[in-house]
Amino acid sequence: MKIAVLGGSFNPVHIGHLVLADAVCTEAGYDKVLFVPAYCPPHKLMADAESDADRFGMVAAACAADPRFCAESCELDRKGTSYTWDTICWLEQKYAGRLSGKIGLVLGQDLAGEFQKWKNAAQLAQKTEVILAVRPASGEPDAARHENAHRGSYEGGFVAEAALETLPYPHRVLHNVPFPLSSTDIRSRICSGKSWRYLVPPQVYHYIVERKLYGYTG
Repeated sequence: MKIAVLGGSFNPVHIGHLVLADAVCTEAGYDKVLFVPAYCPPHKLMADAESDADRFGMVAAACAADPRFCAESCELDRKGTSYTWDTICWLEQKYAGRLSGKIGLVLGQDLAGEFQKWKNAAQLAQKTEVILAVRPASGEPDAARHENAHRGSYEGGFVAEAALETLPYPHRVLHNVPFPLSSTDIRSRICSGKSWRYLVPPQVYHYIVERKLYGYTG
């Protein structure tokens, strides 16, 4: 079985994440994509974050409709700083004897320029198949106050598509559909009463509405 990991805060998970996961399966040949919500990202402070239980609940709801997708709670269960290196090592043990090849590590192009700052970056790139996905800059004009803050020297941000080919580690570039949407945009739209219903899977929409997350008032 070929497994790929798609990590993030998923605050909330949205249709862009599902479009990307579908491309990983369809174009890169992976059998399953594990959605791994971070407990404490090492390079950013999560803004407007809902509870761990709700973030995982939304991911589980989004994955339920597609057998290729699976919600993985290992970072939430482990607590502490959510280093991808630790997660990959743990998943190798969990799926020992069932893996076909290396675990795929899906990264958005906004992370490509900072990958070398990750824990054990060079070893991580050898242990996994790094899959870089095209991600355009999001454009919600009122989203700035809902953005995640970066930690330390980590800058993040948009990286030109040409720069994907210059990442100094073995990798493949995924020719996914560029989806100009971010969780920050969605949180901003919910909070400000703008349209957002069809930016998330139906199950996630109902989850947010029922629990009145992100300032939803109905």
